[in-house]
Amino acid sequence: MLHNLQTKLTKLTKTDEFSSVFNFRKRLSSQHLSFHYQPNTLSLFRLGMVVGKKTQKLAVKRNYMRRVLRELMRKKQEQLLNFDIVIRIQKSFYRNDFVEIETEVDQMIARLKK
Repeated sequence: MLHNLQTKLTKLTKTDEFSSVFNFRKRLSSQHLSFHYQPNTLSLFRLGMVVGKKTQKLAVKRNYMRRVLRELMRKKQEQLLNFDIVIRIQKSFYRNDFVEIETEVDQMIARLKK
């Protein structure tokens, strides 16, 4: 059984964990998102997200973007085993851009699996 995305094991929370992914220097970019990734030796994937205040000033909208991406990644978690992924949101999006964001995530996952 795969772990739920919300468990502590599947979150990148510490500065060292984020730094190791950023220092691995593997990145995929799209219009709104940037995936920084690193293979891991675990049988699950771990996810971290970065949304700066320059991207969106309002905390409500930053949290919305995190929730949307967390849910999309939860649905795709079977395809992403053995990866540590940090998603950096580069351009703000909101409710009317959901389909576009979902398409970008699907394309990034397909490129990541190659």
